[in-house]
Amino acid sequence: MGMEEDMQALCTANEFMNHNHIKLKELSEGRAVMELTVVKESLNPYGIVHGGALYTMGDCASGIAARSDGRRYVTLSSSLNFLRSGKEGDTIQAVGQVRHRGRTTCYVDVDILGPDGRLLASGNYTFFCISAEK
Repeated sequence: MGMEEDMQALCTANEFMNHNHIKLKELSEGRAVMELTVVKESLNPYGIVHGGALYTMGDCASGIAARSDGRRYVTLSSSLNFLRSGKEGDTIQAVGQVRHRGRTTCYVDVDILGPDGRLLASGNYTFFCISAEK
């Protein structure tokens, strides 16, 4: 299996992603795109996308981008700025892009985009490598 097939299998087995309706859309070395079609369970009491859904998408996209080097990572820290929201039925994407990969950490920028391509949230995630060198 290639990198994309391996990561697709990992995502399919990830119950948390499945529970939150998040799917892997694209993958390349150092970059991952996740997709969510907003459902009722993705909304907060005001009827807009819950910030936790956006955060989870960012974490998933960033984590898969980090893992594209074949190693395993856990989230060490993160920051996400919420700019806009989405509504039920919207298809939104989180794009994670590795900016720095070290021996034990990986720093990833993430943008979360609405169906019209407008920025909903932006931030970064730092991951700690829990597996041996490649």
